[in-house]
Parts: sequence; C-alpha cells; structure tokens
Amino acid sequence: MKQYIVDAFTEQIFHGNPAAICILDQWLPEELMMNITRENNLSETAFAVKNGDRYHLRWFTPGGEIDLCGHATLACAFVLLNFYENNASRIIFDTMSGELTVVKKEDLYEMDFPAYQLKPVPVTEAMIDAIGAVPKEAYMGRDLLCVFEDAETIRSMQPDQDKLLKLDGLLLQVTARGTDTDCISRSFAPKCNVPEDPVCGSGHCHIVPYWAQQLKKNEIIAYQASRRGGTLYCKLEGERVKLAGKAALYSVGELAVDAQV
Repeated sequence: MKQYIVDAFTEQIFHGNPAAICILDQWLPEELMMNITRENNLSETAFAVKNGDRYHLRWFTPGGEIDLCGHATLACAFVLLNFYENNASRIIFDTMSGELTVVKKEDLYEMDFPAYQLKPVPVTEAMIDAIGAVPKEAYMGRDLLCVFEDAETIRSMQPDQDKLLKLDGLLLQVTARGTDTDCISRSFAPKCNVPEDPVCGSGHCHIVPYWAQQLKKNEIIAYQASRRGGTLYCKLEGERVKLAGKAALYSVGELAVDAQV
C-alpha cells in the first residue's frame, strides 16, 4: 500500500504541516488505521476510498479520529489530483463534516469548509495559567479560541500542555493581528496527542470568521507561526470558509502492512 507524505500550506518541504496520505481500494480495519497513524507520528494521517465520482475521506490523529482537518484534506487533494485524477481540477470528499470540495487553481488548492459558530466565553484564570498569557477575548466553537493584543505574544507563547488538557474545547487556537499578514496564530492539541499543530486548517474555520468580523472584510491572509510556519489564503462566504494553500511532496513510500489486513 502506497503512502504519500505531503507538506501542506507551503511550497517547500520541511515547512508547512506534514500529513500522511493513504489512498485505499477498500477500508482497512480501524485498529490498523490507528496503528499506521501512531507509527507515522504526524499530527494527521488521512485515508481515502473512491466512491463513484468522489472520495470518502477520514482523518486520524495519534489520539484518534477527528471530524475535520484542513491540511490533510489539502494534502489528500494534492495526491489525488497529481497521481490519480490527472485530468481533474476538483475533488469532492464525503467526510464526518459533510461534503468538502477542493479545487486546484494554478498552484493553490482551495478548500470549502464549514465555519464554526463562535460563542463568547469568559477569560478564566485556568486559561491564563495554562497559556501563560492573558487573552483579551475568548470564544468557543469546536475549539477554544483566545485572542491576544500583539503578534509577539503568539510567537513567544509556551503553554503548559498538561494544563491545556483541562481547558474546554478540542484544540486551543491563539491569534492576534499580524504584521505582514492580516492575522497570526498557533494551534495546540494535546488532547489529540499533538502538542502543537504546525498549520491547522480547521483552526482557521474559527480564526477567519473572527477576523473577518473584526477587520470588516471577507478575504484574510493568515500566517501560522509554528516552527515550520505556513500561509493560508482565506475567504469567508456566509457560513463557509474557503482556505487555499500550496503543497509540496516530501515522500512516496510502500507500507508493509498487507499481512495485517
């Protein structure tokens, strides 16, 4: 079984967010998919099976299956459009979050994702203690979104991973106004056994709606300030977020797991 590793939201390897992609003829046992995911030890391994003119896509972190992942969706579309569906410019996925479409536009892969509804929540001492900085605002969607005054706070942040486990929300998204981009952010996911997600697509389904409202514009250029770094070209359209980025192929390998199926 072939496995591709693709760096998403970047045009050069060793940057962006790496995802492992397995294109299957049929589903593997869930335990085997989890074992492959843990063996890869990346923030995300995605598995896809073709169904008619579309693909069924599932995402796994080392901590288990999740409902939405941007960078692994982009990486999977990159693999399909470059190695499996060479004459196509669009891929439709069926997922836990419904139908997701990825369109190739020159060197960008544009994803159409649902926006999370953000509910304001109080900034608590537990948040401050876990993050090590004081947010000016906090919101809850699937994830906890904390907003800060300046970009340097985001860049220098070193949250306590054990204390993050006790906060509400699946991931912690932190964001501030950017200097060279509209916004800057980082994503922490200890509940998924991922201390920091290098570039989080689903996190920007929280971040983009917030900044679109704050900046009074629908097109947002976002930078994720992890060690690897990555850029997302985003657009809010009603209750949907379009996330576009580039991708770079790192490796193509053969998994010796057939005997375990």
